[in-house]
Amino acid sequence: MSTPGVTVDRDKETGVAVVTLDRAEKHNAITLDMARELGAVWRGFRYEDDVRAIVVTGAGGRAFCTGIDREAAGNVPQPSSPYTIDDPLLAIGPKANDLWKPVIAAVEGMACGGAFYLLGESEFLIAGEDATFFDPHTTYGMVSAFETVHMAQRMPHGEIARMALMGSAERISARRAYETGLVSEVTEPGGALTAARGAAAVIASYPTEAVQGTVRALWSVKETARAQALAHAPHLVALGNLPADRQAALFGGRGRGGHRLR
Repeated sequence: MSTPGVTVDRDKETGVAVVTLDRAEKHNAITLDMARELGAVWRGFRYEDDVRAIVVTGAGGRAFCTGIDREAAGNVPQPSSPYTIDDPLLAIGPKANDLWKPVIAAVEGMACGGAFYLLGESEFLIAGEDATFFDPHTTYGMVSAFETVHMAQRMPHGEIARMALMGSAERISARRAYETGLVSEVTEPGGALTAARGAAAVIASYPTEAVQGTVRALWSVKETARAQALAHAPHLVALGNLPADRQAALFGGRGRGGHRLR
């Protein structure tokens, strides 16, 4: 099954499905149609008993995902209240769609910004050695709120604070991500999907009730704190973001001066 920008492959023999963000030419940036489709895909998996574990990845090898397509973001009208925002990425993850089947993220190349909505709702991450992680929000005059909350569940406070505040000036290598607990396994470049498929096949071979119960138990440990933090995010974003035209001006100057890899 596929729609523009999202492809789903199911292996009935292993019980593993692979969800691929399929806009390699745009670094798998998410359009509004892709955001809606991802939500529908996760909700649909709840009714597919043959799918017992899922891998999410990006096409092309150059990027897992670089967040929302800025052209798409410009088409989302925002309410005037500082206490709420309309964010099309809020429901692109499996947990936001009440799916408790295990999801493994296979990351190659760049993963940044809005990619963390997906990574934050995966059970664990496997990354190719050339994968990099960064959050450019502050560089472009935007508050990193939802993304930071998701990553704060996975990384030590100092690491996520540094990534969020340093913006596009630094990128975290796959090796550093492994050292800090964000990534559970580092493979040779291009090997993340194979490794993730293998892990997913093992998990899918176990009794599904026990697996899903374990996933739910793990998430219940941090769900209250995460929900409270996310509740603050809308008005922090609304109050702290620069106007769209000033964001665009900053974004237009991206890439100048390079970045440090650590």
